Amino acid sequence: MGQTALVGDTQPVLVTPEPVVTVRDICKRYRKQIAVEGVDLTIQPGEIYGLIGPDGAGKSSLMKAIAGVLTFDRGQLEVFGERIDSEAAAERVKGRIGFMPQGLGLNLYAELSVEENIDFFAALREVPPELLAERKHKLLTMTRLENFLDRPMKQLSGGMKQKLGLICTLIHEPKLVILDEPTTGVDPVSRRDFWAILADLLRERGITALVSTAYMDEAARFHRLSLIYAGRVLAEGEPDQIRQQAPGSLIEIKVEPQIEALRRLKVKFPQTEAVGAVIRVFVAVASTEQATEQVKAVLDGLAIDDIHGIETELEDAFVALLRQRHLADEQAAANPQIPVTTAAPTPIGGEIAIEAAGLSREFGDFRAVDNVSFKVMSGEIFGLLGANGAGKTTVIKMLTGILPPSGGSGQVAGANMHSASQAIKERIGYVSQAFSLYQDMTVLENIRLYARIYAVPRKQINQRTEWVIEMAGLAGVENRLAGKLSMGIRQRLALGCALVHRPQVLFLDEPTSGVDPIGRRRFWDILMQMARVEKVAILVTTHNMGEAEHCDHLALMHAGQIITDATPEQMKLSLQRDAGELLEIVTDQPLMALQIVEQAGFEGAALFGQRIHLLAKDPEQAGRQIAALLAQKQITLLGIHPRIPSIEDVFVYRIMAREQEARSR
Repeated sequence: MGQTALVGDTQPVLVTPEPVVTVRDICKRYRKQIAVEGVDLTIQPGEIYGLIGPDGAGKSSLMKAIAGVLTFDRGQLEVFGERIDSEAAAERVKGRIGFMPQGLGLNLYAELSVEENIDFFAALREVPPELLAERKHKLLTMTRLENFLDRPMKQLSGGMKQKLGLICTLIHEPKLVILDEPTTGVDPVSRRDFWAILADLLRERGITALVSTAYMDEAARFHRLSLIYAGRVLAEGEPDQIRQQAPGSLIEIKVEPQIEALRRLKVKFPQTEAVGAVIRVFVAVASTEQATEQVKAVLDGLAIDDIHGIETELEDAFVALLRQRHLADEQAAANPQIPVTTAAPTPIGGEIAIEAAGLSREFGDFRAVDNVSFKVMSGEIFGLLGANGAGKTTVIKMLTGILPPSGGSGQVAGANMHSASQAIKERIGYVSQAFSLYQDMTVLENIRLYARIYAVPRKQINQRTEWVIEMAGLAGVENRLAGKLSMGIRQRLALGCALVHRPQVLFLDEPTSGVDPIGRRRFWDILMQMARVEKVAILVTTHNMGEAEHCDHLALMHAGQIITDATPEQMKLSLQRDAGELLEIVTDQPLMALQIVEQAGFEGAALFGQRIHLLAKDPEQAGRQIAALLAQKQITLLGIHPRIPSIEDVFVYRIMAREQEARSR
């Protein structure tokens, strides 16, 4: 990342700075289980380096080895030029490292307050008292935690816990920050805060950061990254360089009937997925024009409403690389057609499957849910989004009869939530983030057990079990223990168990957290089939904004209230009307450019790797203003490009606007 010029009487000599971290052929095993195998990477000073991959890919083991808290079996590791080959060597560099392990607040003390946690870590790191007050004030201001000093850690939201964990990691001003999945389980606003803090630290202190994530949409925020799968590096480099390693075109289509189009396309193009009302097809090694013609040929005779090429995402490259190296579960990935049950689900009253009408819930003086109303139709995938503590789980508990409401009413699958909680439970399926499969039972045993729990008639159990195995792509693993399954297969088994009694309504809580991209796509293929063909109503909560794009309809909750309720496309159009167009700015000095545009009044400007994203109501005027400002500071403007806003952009803007409105009252 940059070079230093030595000025003398002769021509300048460019000196490449010494890497902060050098990893060569690292291997780590846990008994017979390979965690990391033959990994090479180099992290340069002042960059944010990313490790991206699903749970179990080896990210945590690699980061712990670099942090000096885990030994490794083979290879060479250097940190700040120190070869880490002993405990003594690790101790010599630990003072310059800040390490935050995976898990919400796992490096914190639950009973201590925010300030007590900070003071404890400061004392542990021997921060002088004269420096502590200044550092604490600055970090609390950056994280917006200054008003919560006396609150116990256990009472913080997930995002607040992670920001407190970051303060405690940074309090001794380390030169290298190692953050293991800091944004997992954190709402998008807190995620944006997190990345803004890293950008500030990079700009002001020149720190180096190694960050892991399971969210593919965060890849654009890294300067360079490694895609990791099953302990090995699939690809390494800048995001654009990695995309170029899997050349191809991404085609987006609106076509009817959607399910028939999906069936046809998946036979020829395995990298096909439905994203809400559209279908996205990755066509390998083809130009946009060639790919469009190939897709049209497959869809001959169907009603194509719109077809066009869009920019490929890093996830498309990840999936393509997995296929190239024969690491993908092809049987699960291709899935040309999911079986339909021989009998349709029992019809419910009308087309409304879930209805909340003025739902409220109070816990003492605290109103967790405040007058919430929405409808979910049969065959619709409905996303309930919101920050930690927004009230989503409380709404679901009221609708399913687990928790009585303080006010309002609701119906689920034709049953009144006030008087028919048992009927509701018989008509719904539920998949939680930590679904309670029996780890020491086989796939077949789990399915049959849940069939009996849900009172499936004995004569139908075999038929329903066969349907679940085929639907969830579990053929070949029927006799394996659930505890030995990969995360993706385990989640499909969990979904199958929740559907074994043919419910009319399905509730999903963070259903694909930690699942690899192919497993996640297979999961959503199943949901699409259940919604479109079997007309199951699906309500899903998620922090993964990429998953939110798959929903037909979204409701965004904040502080117990629904602040917007529309389709994803309508939400994006509304954002553009209210806040302007999303612009991507490319310069040769992105950190300085970010500071300049922030000082110029472009609120919400954010660093995405080497690029800057911001919203502008008058894009042309904003472009001219930014170009002039950068020219004054001799920063080269390489380009300003319009971008389609994401659901994350919508989420962050709406929540921040609501918070600002509340502060101004």
